[in-house]
Amino acid sequence: MPSYHKYMSTFLCSILLYSLCLTYSVESTGDLTFDFIHRDSRHSPSYDPSITRFQRLRQAVDRSLSRKSLLTALRSKSSGESITAPIIPSDYEYLMKIKIGTPPAEQVAIADTGSDLTWTQCKPCTECFNQSLPLFDPSQSSSYRPVPCDSPQCTESGSSPSCGDACQYHVLYGDGSYSVGELATEILTFDGDVSFPNFSFGCGFNNVGSFSDGSGIVGLGGGSISIVNQLNDSVGGKFSYCLPLQDSNATSKISFGSSAVVAGPGVVSTPLVKKSPPEDTFYYLTLEGLSVGLDRIANAEPELLPSLETNEGNIIIDSGTTLSILPDEIYNRVEAMLEGAVEGERVEAPGDPFRMCYKKEDGFSSPPVTAHFKNASVVLAEEGVFLEVEEGIVCLTLVPSEGDVCIFGNLHQMNYQIGFDLVEEQLNFLPTDCSNPQ
Repeated sequence: MPSYHKYMSTFLCSILLYSLCLTYSVESTGDLTFDFIHRDSRHSPSYDPSITRFQRLRQAVDRSLSRKSLLTALRSKSSGESITAPIIPSDYEYLMKIKIGTPPAEQVAIADTGSDLTWTQCKPCTECFNQSLPLFDPSQSSSYRPVPCDSPQCTESGSSPSCGDACQYHVLYGDGSYSVGELATEILTFDGDVSFPNFSFGCGFNNVGSFSDGSGIVGLGGGSISIVNQLNDSVGGKFSYCLPLQDSNATSKISFGSSAVVAGPGVVSTPLVKKSPPEDTFYYLTLEGLSVGLDRIANAEPELLPSLETNEGNIIIDSGTTLSILPDEIYNRVEAMLEGAVEGERVEAPGDPFRMCYKKEDGFSSPPVTAHFKNASVVLAEEGVFLEVEEGIVCLTLVPSEGDVCIFGNLHQMNYQIGFDLVEEQLNFLPTDCSNPQ
């Protein structure tokens, strides 16, 4: 594996992710509030009214499969200030606005819980993908500083050892997309003049791929160079989000710091399982079983999960993967139980990765499905379990994996306030109407 292997772990999934688009206001409490705009909403620079809902879903599904393939390849290789951001749901991905440099230059980038390094396209660009905003010009920023090769940030970024005068990064994705550039420090600014100096980011001079018409990536993963850990003195390793139902057209929030604490009646908690590099980017949970109605599939039985190395930390929670991906053995049991409990006419699936599909009719109904994590049971949102993938056809959004990578996707996180505490290594779920944030 090339020396940019850790970068692959840091950025694997950025193409797919729940992207976030921010505008900001500073509340009287000192919190920062940001508007999250879906990549396909009319407020997004990526908005294309000619693309149908089903086309957007198909694109999101394809990215989910690419993400799973990248994770498989990787695994085979071995509280201070509070920041709050509203979320607007729409069709599976979000973008995020940040400002970099002096004077601050706005960037619109995919916010990714499966990535660590934040990077943006920069001048002079040898090759760049299309974006709506001007490219960031480091020569016009008085605070831009290249990171030396022998710096800790360079090591943490997984850059090439033959990096020349400054630290070079190289991010490669399984679909052929990539970003190559220079690691630097800058002033990171949010509206309201809240700034963070010496923020390490990638200035990309050679970038190829599909990045939602954004400027790059905002890394929200668990690695040391992610935005969450770089701002740890201010946010204390805490962030949370609340994903509304896809068709609600509502606004919700992503929060950092003290306002990201998820507590109160109804909260259930499960450990975040810490992995060694390069897998420390991802947020692992322990899935102990699934329920269909009152029936439970426990994966405490070793024969049900022969492909997993261990039951501890056997599934990644990811805001950027649309579907949930299960081991074949578990998926087959879920499908068998649903087949006897779903009311409706089963039809042929319109294509991979879907296996179980029905006509969308007035009489269609399915029982509740519950994910049983260690110490925490989470009932999946009914609207996310079977989704209309083509006109008049709904399909099960739990899909099988042929490898050992399992992912708890964003469709099944809807209508929960989900709080990440990287210090206590704990994840909290609170049932919430995310379309009506308090």
